[in-house]
Amino acid sequence: MFPSLSPAQEIGLAVLLVATLVWVLGRGHVPRDGRFHRAEPAAPFDGLSAIPAQRGTAAHPMESVQLTEAEEQAFAGLIRSLPRN
Repeated sequence: MFPSLSPAQEIGLAVLLVATLVWVLGRGHVPRDGRFHRAEPAAPFDGLSAIPAQRGTAAHPMESVQLTEAEEQAFAGLIRSLPRN
């Protein structure tokens, strides 16, 4: 193809051009695909079925940590120092 390029560079350039072409053609199909535009209103979101619901405060003992009084005070001070928006 180009006299100044090695065969490895020509192969790399060809792969890059094919990948770019596939990407451009794929981007062209996204707006016409209709996956992102809904004509009817969406149903209410009930959460994801693959992610379990969060448990209450009575979680498994391995999922909780007991803090000392100093740690609780330090955490409370940290929370108070955060900006409120």
